[in-house]
Amino acid sequence: MTEPLVITRITHSCHLIQIGGLTVLTDPWFSQRAFYHPGEPIALRPEALPRLDAVVISHEHYDHCDLDTFSRYPRKDVPLLVAGPVLGKARKAGFSDVRALDPWQSARVGDLTVSAAPGKHGVHEVTYVISGGGRSVYFAGDTLLIPELHTLTDRYGPLDAALLPVNGLRTRIPRSRQVVMNAEEAAELTARLRPKIAIPQHYAFTGGTVGDALFLKSDKDPALFVDAVHRLVPDVPVEVINPGEPLTIPH
Repeated sequence: MTEPLVITRITHSCHLIQIGGLTVLTDPWFSQRAFYHPGEPIALRPEALPRLDAVVISHEHYDHCDLDTFSRYPRKDVPLLVAGPVLGKARKAGFSDVRALDPWQSARVGDLTVSAAPGKHGVHEVTYVISGGGRSVYFAGDTLLIPELHTLTDRYGPLDAALLPVNGLRTRIPRSRQVVMNAEEAAELTARLRPKIAIPQHYAFTGGTVGDALFLKSDKDPALFVDAVHRLVPDVPVEVINPGEPLTIPH
């Protein structure tokens, strides 16, 4: 029997994924600090989250791994599946069930399978295929486009949804260096993976007026991704989810 699939965007790359009757949180971010602003509302606070069955964390950057704030979530035994460098930080924040996954490793959480896939960023990163109840979601954190990602459906089968970063973030210092896939690259990956629906993430983020002027450069308009997908693979629908907005993905 195929279970319902509902994705609710909290902000940035932080989502609630209700899949296989269970609820997974991705890349927790619930606060802001100098040079790190979501650029959009944060729809929920940790104390207001529903009961979580698992959390996946792609890498240790604060805007994907806000463990100081997420530690206000009351259930410290919730399973965390994380990139290796996050392991110690999560345990220090008080979480007791923390498992590090390397690319192509999988873990079971109840009836879910969480499979780590490669990623490439300024620090060690993994991405995830989350499967359960006959549904499957790819969560890409904020990786660059790398050839290994083209093999995901060969390894894990068809995807119901792909959550892809699209802002092409570049660091200006010491030299301009791209660290996140851009809209065209995310559309290229969409054309290869052919999910039932593609959902952009990681686009509204801003370093603030000073941060964007001196340190960061990015595209903040998800319509660039929408247009690129419509051009490259017009039969794959794209949905831009506002923070707090649940999206039910049909069977």
